[in-house]
Amino acid sequence: MKNPMLEAVSLLLEKLLLFSNFKLFSSGAPGEDKARNSFYAINSFLRGDVLEVPRVHLTHYGIYLGDNRVAHMMPDILLTLTDDKKLTQKVVSNKRLLLGVICRVASIRVDSVEDFAYGAEILVNHLDKSLKKKALPNEEVAERAEQLQGPLTTYSLLWNNCEHFVTYCRFGTALSPQADKFCEILKLIIRDQRSVLASAVLGLASIACLGLAPHTALPAIFIPFFLWMAG
Repeated sequence: MKNPMLEAVSLLLEKLLLFSNFKLFSSGAPGEDKARNSFYAINSFLRGDVLEVPRVHLTHYGIYLGDNRVAHMMPDILLTLTDDKKLTQKVVSNKRLLLGVICRVASIRVDSVEDFAYGAEILVNHLDKSLKKKALPNEEVAERAEQLQGPLTTYSLLWNNCEHFVTYCRFGTALSPQADKFCEILKLIIRDQRSVLASAVLGLASIACLGLAPHTALPAIFIPFFLWMAG
């Protein structure tokens, strides 16, 4: 049986990661980005290659399928609102992306290299070096990505994101070093006893400002307590 408290904490951590790292796509119009960087060395990409698009705080991943097509996991709220493929196949806007992450809905979609990269630099197979894992044959990687294409899937920034999709296709195991790094940083924060003091001070401040009530007193007591026990 799942622990409701752990599920709530997990959901909170995912939202914190989202709002601290929400730089996946630039805020400008797609045409502006493409105009600045409209050419990619598509001929140098091999079917089954991992394409990586570094952003300010995170990296977006996809699998190259050949013929200027990239399979990648993309959150999109529009998937829950319509079955019209003409609408859902349009480039995902920031609003659609954000709402899709919050509602935890995504799909494995196929876009052109230009739409996938959104004007940013593309790295090829960089994960092979950083993870130091042996990659599966490129054709098998591409076939895995194609088999997962289409159906709705539950999206999670920590447990099921674009990096999990790519590493499953490329190495046979779903991994996300980006999410792992965030969790490690969170562990350091929790283990730092100053976090207990800071949460206690904030709790007292909320009671002083909002008055003594269950919605102020309980967090002021339990948050420092759980941080103390976890540390």
